[in-house]
Amino acid sequence: MRFVTGFEAARKLLVRRVNASVSDAAVEQSVRSVIEEVVRDGDAGLKLLTAKFDRVELLTFEVSRENIEAARSAIDPELLAALETAAGRIRSYHLDQRKAISAMETAMNGRQMFRALERVGIYAPGGKAYYPSTVLMTAIPAKAAGVPEVILTTPPGPDGKIPAPTLAAAAIAGVDRVFRVGGAQAIAALAYGTESVPKVDKICGPGNIYVMTAKRLVYGAVAIDGLQGPSEVLIIADESANLAFVASDMLAQAEHDPLAQSVLVTTSKIVAEKVLTIIQNELASSARRDITGKSLEERGIIALVDKVDQAIELANAYAPEHLLVLTADAEMILKKIENAGCAFVGDKASVAFGDYVAGPSHALPTGGTARFASPLNVLDFLKITDVVHVDDSMVKSLGPDAATIAGAEGLTAHRDALRLRMEAK
Repeated sequence: MRFVTGFEAARKLLVRRVNASVSDAAVEQSVRSVIEEVVRDGDAGLKLLTAKFDRVELLTFEVSRENIEAARSAIDPELLAALETAAGRIRSYHLDQRKAISAMETAMNGRQMFRALERVGIYAPGGKAYYPSTVLMTAIPAKAAGVPEVILTTPPGPDGKIPAPTLAAAAIAGVDRVFRVGGAQAIAALAYGTESVPKVDKICGPGNIYVMTAKRLVYGAVAIDGLQGPSEVLIIADESANLAFVASDMLAQAEHDPLAQSVLVTTSKIVAEKVLTIIQNELASSARRDITGKSLEERGIIALVDKVDQAIELANAYAPEHLLVLTADAEMILKKIENAGCAFVGDKASVAFGDYVAGPSHALPTGGTARFASPLNVLDFLKITDVVHVDDSMVKSLGPDAATIAGAEGLTAHRDALRLRMEAK
């Protein structure tokens, strides 16, 4: 854990960094080979790649509807209830957004049409671990937008099956089809299609460096939601904060991945020192202390600055995936935040609420991309068609100006098309 004092020292550490999740040349070469094999060989290529990378030989990839629905009764009832609660919150949030978009469409008075994408692919990491929350957080916004067909791909486990919690989440979220395919080969299959896996219009969801590299390489043939890298949190805290809460969120972020980053910015030396002590004490009993410890040791930062405005400036420069504001004047600080994927405020605020049950999607921009990107939301699954209604009044009032501009640009056919209409009776 780095402990730095002063705004300039902190800024040097927090200024935007290269997204390591998509910048490895050797990985790119490997992923290109995988994509080419899937495009060339289709399902046969998927089978060979699944055997190679997942060490599982599959005859078919799609999970039957019966097995998807049966997963509801195969998981712990408490988990099922929790997933349904989370799904309800996520669905309500995104349906509210869809209603707001419909109101905007109405306000445009026929000048824009909003239409849902026809087919979307979502990727959920899997294999030995499983993440049903990712299924909920990606599939439900798509369904709220009105996407007719949502397809899930996720790696099979050692037994060749997809864990029941993942399938249960797919059933709850309204996923239409599920395929036991993971890694870069899954992204290639969704982008270009195979005999079994249909081609989609957009691919969403997190993954490792191979998955992110594949998403980058197929972009253009298909849309993507973004290139999510290691998770991160930046916390602004003062002496009014519960310091055990501050430490707990730094530890929680660090347990994701050795490359995850936990950052605390404070104007209080007491806060900085006490949080560091709590983290050191709690780390010893962490269930994932190897991962958590490495993340905190190599990437954790506690920055002590002189003024709250400096903390705000650092937060905006860093553009965190998660911003946690635990201060007496949290609402004032929030008004000055320009760049953050999701901001959490309140005495008991925690990123974990956003990870699972708050309502907004936990698929957020990372690596500083919150400067220009947004969380996954209903708009990601809609496309806009502008509509131009041309009548005699427009021809008369705007035709001459349009013709003048066309002529100035040397596009005489454009000019003549306009003049033809101006001269028509």
